[in-house]
Amino acid sequence: MRIVRVHAYGEPEVMQIENMGPPEPIAGMVRIKVEAIGINFIDIYQRSGQYRPALPFTPGQEAAGVIDMVGEGVFDFKVGDRVAYGFTIGAYSEYTIVPADKVVPVPDKVDLRTAAALMLQGMTAHYLVTDTYQIHSGQTVLIHAAAGGTGLLLVQMAKLRGARVLATVSTEAKAELAREAGADKVFLYADFDTEVKRLTNGYGVDVVYDSVGKDTFERSLNCLRPRGYMVLFGQSSGAVPPFDPQLLNSKGSLFLTRPSLGSYTATADETRYRATAMFALVESGKLNVRIDRALPLEQAADAHRALESRATSGKVILVT
Repeated sequence: MRIVRVHAYGEPEVMQIENMGPPEPIAGMVRIKVEAIGINFIDIYQRSGQYRPALPFTPGQEAAGVIDMVGEGVFDFKVGDRVAYGFTIGAYSEYTIVPADKVVPVPDKVDLRTAAALMLQGMTAHYLVTDTYQIHSGQTVLIHAAAGGTGLLLVQMAKLRGARVLATVSTEAKAELAREAGADKVFLYADFDTEVKRLTNGYGVDVVYDSVGKDTFERSLNCLRPRGYMVLFGQSSGAVPPFDPQLLNSKGSLFLTRPSLGSYTATADETRYRATAMFALVESGKLNVRIDRALPLEQAADAHRALESRATSGKVILVT
């Protein structure tokens, strides 16, 4: 099988295609013949050395495909099942073995590319609007990077819950995509805090969903109403510098949380619940998953470059 391996942290070129025999699942695991692989910023952080998995390693945290072998003690799945998974490293490969409790079934009406695109970003959008901050009808939210893979899903999910959505993007072309997803007002990053205050008559929004980090964090705090929620769930522009918590007090007794999907998919039941909810929205036509580009496994480096440059609008995937 073909597999991407990283032997040293660095630029995208450190990812190299190698050939080896497919692994065999041990007890409690399944082997998946992978058809589609989701690309995420965590892959970039690990490849570059910002996060440091043990070397050598195969990047990738989510994929979808068909089970072709099951290990001892696996009873929920069988050979031939269409499945997807997230949060198990090693997805950039033609075959991968995954713990059965990380795997979810994919309905027949959901294609595998869409399933792969939803496992991390879709479930992230789900927990952000249903649990981290429960959006209610009539509330106003600000979503950064609204034309990215997670952003487009988050806009749609917030609108489904009845929110007024303000959104930021980096280009006018991306602004149109955010509007198509349902955003009520879209603006560029340069003056987003001024625009938010103008559009809320100086009051501020109920919650900010910020996946950008360093470049937007402080101004995002300025966008919140008293006792508003700052949900920092990513750092595509870099980590937020340390700051005095007194800042939250001075800006109106604000709440700050730094959530991660792992804490919201802590059990197999919760993982399946969130994935099933996202798949149901796709089946019903209420949720559109935009795939920006699908590249062959050999072009993993190009996929990383595209995501790092913020040249994408929607999800980037690899196909085997």
